[in-house]
Amino acid sequence: MHRKPYLPEKPCQCCGRPFTWRKKWAKVWDEVKYCSERCRRQRSATPTAGSAGAQP
Repeated sequence: MHRKPYLPEKPCQCCGRPFTWRKKWAKVWDEVKYCSERCRRQRSATPTAGSAGAQP
């Protein structure tokens, strides 16, 4: 018997994998964009590195 048959799900903006609602995100679920700390760090580091490389 599965106790949690349905939890909200959304795709990660970095890797595209679906991730499910967690209790710790209850108050900020609409603001959650990334499935993990790794994706959050990777995404925030990417634009900075890309723009620095484009400018001489």
